[in-house]
Amino acid sequence: MHYSELGDSGVEVSEVGFGAWTVGTDWWGDRSDDDAIEMLQYAVEQGITYFDTGDVYGHGNSEELVGEALAEVRDEVTIATKVGYDFYDNPQAGHGELPKSIEPAYLRDAVDKSLERLDLDSVDVLQLHNADVDEITPDVLELLDELEEEGLIDATGLALGPSIGWLAEGDLAIEEEFDSVQLVWNVLEQEVGDHFLETIERTSSSTSLIPRVPHSSGILNEQVTPETELDEGDHRGFRPDEWYETGWEKLEQLRFLERDGERTMGQASIAWLLSHEPVATVTPTFRTKADIDEWAAASDVPKLTDEEMTRVAELYEADFDIDRDDGMDALRSSVDGADIESAGLDKLAAD
Repeated sequence: MHYSELGDSGVEVSEVGFGAWTVGTDWWGDRSDDDAIEMLQYAVEQGITYFDTGDVYGHGNSEELVGEALAEVRDEVTIATKVGYDFYDNPQAGHGELPKSIEPAYLRDAVDKSLERLDLDSVDVLQLHNADVDEITPDVLELLDELEEEGLIDATGLALGPSIGWLAEGDLAIEEEFDSVQLVWNVLEQEVGDHFLETIERTSSSTSLIPRVPHSSGILNEQVTPETELDEGDHRGFRPDEWYETGWEKLEQLRFLERDGERTMGQASIAWLLSHEPVATVTPTFRTKADIDEWAAASDVPKLTDEEMTRVAELYEADFDIDRDDGMDALRSSVDGADIESAGLDKLAAD
């Protein structure tokens, strides 16, 4: 495993991190608390030191499990959490999005409660969770500075979503030199990552990027194939059928990234992201110990060559020569699509 710094924060992260949205929730399958703790501790054994949770995951349960699992190795790991969804005053309706509260008073209270659940005096990385661009006010920025000055957090971040776009929000975070911006980014979904690479270059910002969904909801690691029947409630089932159908065709054109005995497609998908300098860590969705074994090793597989990177870019530019809608346009947007449109990306605004 290799390690890098998050922005200019001095906070170290493993190149492959653990997205703890899989523990404390049932969105990616049910598992007992004991199984979740065992997975988290197993990840540490494989060299993973960056753990990314959020207060809304399981309404605090994920934070509690992360805190319990990592208590004995606290000085060896980096823990990030997210705040911004008000689950305290609003019941969860299936997988629906809860109301957000990005006001400074609410955020400070949420941080205190997160620290209590994590059993920590301070958290390494605090991320605003899916904040809209107009919610990241000067008062919110001032609060983040105060929390850092008070020693309650060491680094600041913005986690983007649930839409794939959210360009305006990420641009603001980069321009304000947040230490990290988390986003959906993978070989099959490149526009937003490319946009932020350009923003970082234009602004000379030190912001690090943290890609999630590196396997494009199971396509690139072949956990979702044409024969797969997703269980009811499986979060991956929220993507349209057209997305998977086009994805499987694209996968076949990316087989050149595999190297027998040296690099699996799942590892290549992570290695492709790590080839971009601003990427500090990648957070795949671990479901089993076998996932951890394979994907934690992605930090050490042969790096992609310039020729491989160029070929991937050419395939994407040509849309893999597939002339069919993938059904995702209505999901790629924020702020009524104005950010997507102004960036020149040919995507439709969300309804």
